[in-house]
Amino acid sequence: MTSRIQRRTMLGLLAAGAAAPALGACAKGGHASDPTVSTASTAQVGSGGPDMLMIIRHAEKPTGSGAPYGVTDAGEKDDKSLTIQGWSRAGALIGLFDPRDGDGHPAPPRPGLARPTRIFAADPSSGGSKRPKETVTPLAAALGTSLDLRFAKGQEAALAAALRSASGPTLVAWEHQSVAAIIAHLGPVTPKPPASWPGSRFDVVYVFNRHGDGWNFSQVPQLLLAGDSPHPIA
Repeated sequence: MTSRIQRRTMLGLLAAGAAAPALGACAKGGHASDPTVSTASTAQVGSGGPDMLMIIRHAEKPTGSGAPYGVTDAGEKDDKSLTIQGWSRAGALIGLFDPRDGDGHPAPPRPGLARPTRIFAADPSSGGSKRPKETVTPLAAALGTSLDLRFAKGQEAALAAALRSASGPTLVAWEHQSVAAIIAHLGPVTPKPPASWPGSRFDVVYVFNRHGDGWNFSQVPQLLLAGDSPHPIA
């Protein structure tokens, strides 16, 4: 059991690849305190659960031509990849979406979330951003599931069609400018989500719970890294 816990811990650390030394410097700022674990239903603890769609923006990216730079999981500079802080968030998402107790057993996810049974990310193969895929790759490895990369940026209508027919908890990692396009093709959503996703926010989960032919919308702050906001997007 100890080796299992150690393996899961290493998944988060390995998310930064050769950039791991820089992660140590990032950690000096400290992470936000872990939220209290919920006493959620058993359905949320396992791989099942209600029809829930969770959408996250990819993790932190370069803001210009200078530092912080994007780096691949091998530590090579790449402006289409995550920054060191972004890789830190990618690793931390394991604890958010696949929490474990001290013995390595599945623990209840935070209230409002569920352990995903499938994960979609924007396909970067045509030269697009690698960040959505990189953001959820460590989580997919921890869950032992494959990423669904059938859709690329610009194919939000087709993605939404697949999401409407999906069952169980589903997670999507996408570029923030195009999240509204996904929502627009989901069907009726109540209450109305924000019109746009602010460029400065990487720390929120949009949650859609199926209700009849539509969805109930809510937001869950991630609270994973220092500086994460406890407030939803207005």
